[in-house]
Amino acid sequence: MATTSNEAHALSPFALQLLRDLEVLARMLKAGLIERGVCRIGAEQELFLVEPCGNPAPVAEQVLKRNRDPHLVPELTRFNLEINLEPGLLEGDGLRRLERQLLERLAHARKLTRDLGDDIALCGILPTIHLSDLTLDNMTPRPRYARLNEAITRLRGGPVQLQITGIDELFVQLDSIMVEGCNASFQVHLQVDPDAFPRCYNAAQLAAAPVLAAGVNAPVLFGKRLWHETRIAVFRQAVDTRGGNLYLREMSPRVHFGTDWVRESVLEIYREDLARFRVLLTPESPPEDALNVLEQGGIPRLEALQLFNGTVYRWNRACYGVSEGRPHLRIENRVLPSGPTPADEVANAAFWAGLVLELAHREPELHRRMDFDEARGNFIAAARLGLGAHLTWLDGARWPAQRLILEELLPMARAGLQRAGVDPADIAHYLGLIRERVESRQTGAEWQLRSLAAMKGQGSRAERLEALVLTMQAYQQENRPVHRWEPARLAAVRRRAAQGNRRVEHVMTTDLFTVQEDEPLQFVAALMDWKQLDAVPVEDVHHRPVGLVHREAVQQALQEKDPTTAVRLVMNPRPIVVTPETPLTEAMRLLEARKAAALLVVHREQLVGMLTRAELPAF
Repeated sequence: MATTSNEAHALSPFALQLLRDLEVLARMLKAGLIERGVCRIGAEQELFLVEPCGNPAPVAEQVLKRNRDPHLVPELTRFNLEINLEPGLLEGDGLRRLERQLLERLAHARKLTRDLGDDIALCGILPTIHLSDLTLDNMTPRPRYARLNEAITRLRGGPVQLQITGIDELFVQLDSIMVEGCNASFQVHLQVDPDAFPRCYNAAQLAAAPVLAAGVNAPVLFGKRLWHETRIAVFRQAVDTRGGNLYLREMSPRVHFGTDWVRESVLEIYREDLARFRVLLTPESPPEDALNVLEQGGIPRLEALQLFNGTVYRWNRACYGVSEGRPHLRIENRVLPSGPTPADEVANAAFWAGLVLELAHREPELHRRMDFDEARGNFIAAARLGLGAHLTWLDGARWPAQRLILEELLPMARAGLQRAGVDPADIAHYLGLIRERVESRQTGAEWQLRSLAAMKGQGSRAERLEALVLTMQAYQQENRPVHRWEPARLAAVRRRAAQGNRRVEHVMTTDLFTVQEDEPLQFVAALMDWKQLDAVPVEDVHHRPVGLVHREAVQQALQEKDPTTAVRLVMNPRPIVVTPETPLTEAMRLLEARKAAALLVVHREQLVGMLTRAELPAF
């Protein structure tokens, strides 16, 4: 278990232990003690727990109480879980065995969750998550998460500022790292030889963008259509410890792509991170003396280094581990999202692994053919636009992502998997799924966006988002690859089951037209005519609600008063106010009991939405 500390006497010895671990790793590399000649692949599957209507179900603790499988473990929030898959040899039927293992463990997690009346879902961001799901009440009750949140919040010195622009724009403040729980990934681990590590790691950096472009699956957050892989922006901002008051000083976020190619050794990565980032967590009990273990002929676990490495979130992370009594190095790909299906996830893993292995073989000196900033720019472009991105490739060539993948990279990935001894039938199957997906241009992100476009104007926002989740669940259980999915339809929504669990934030209007209390009635009347409004909120300059004005009151006042009369003279100064977390059933009761036309939705004294009878057609 790890703890945070503000005390120099706790951090200083740990920093020395980190330096000692690095020294030990350097000795092991020099002495040839790191395993070589073996290529293994493994993965971690993050998933969401959802209610029958598709909204988050905070039941992780109940699921884990019924669980006896050590591979099913908690995550940051009560509506996330993680499945750890055993690493196996990539050669032969390694990919097929990975998918089989994944299906078996997902079936186990699904059964445990269904026994509680809920289910699981695989996606990069769950479309039905709302802000009220991200309170600390939904943080998994493990000391590590609370202490990590405390440490990051202290270093940041203020709330999380989440700002992302896509088709829509999101700008919101949050008080904790809980927004990271919106994300779920499929993290692929590839074991490589220590001598080949620099070449393979550089290849993984170059491959990140095109592999992500083909696998994007997170375009919607809080109902906003943002990046094709919004998860990339969310994670970076959620655990950012940088303040905004250091003039033009350059500081790297803890979630980062890197700053340069690796030239000689994995040690460069660890040294770079130790130089840039403060220690967040220290162990409760002293870690092993790695040097002593090594000198006694043992295999050190490098506990201090691994703890620190777990709080620096490179998209391609360098990992040291011990497997079957042998120390090894591996690359952890944190780029890929969860879903859309297990078949898609293993296809993504196959594409990435094959491409990394072949690039490392063909291009041992990538730094001579491409500037690192171009690889980093590619990564952001792929996250924003998916297959619509244009990517810079070797020697400055510019390619549309779709053409680059189909014409250049899939053949390269095929050669890499062949070189690793993967069964030809498995190569054809998994890379065939990538080819068909890219040719059809239907990634998970595109499917969600096309589905929302097809449902535009139908039902409420909550129903459209729920339809996405319920439809993807059905296809996931079939393990049907995403490029063969039909668009989601509103008929998938289970209205009666959903009604009791919905909150005001699920259906409220957030695109508001408001006035201030000194504005003339004539302007209010014009606004109502232009936008076909029956009621308009009145707010002050700080967006605090001060009233609600109705069409009937404006029309009557215009007959009796001067058109320049201020709206405050005819508004209702005591409108009914609810919060985003108010149960929808309670809001409906208030509308009926008060014979009200609208409710104002207030968060931290500011107006954030409005609920009218028009938002409740299905109830």
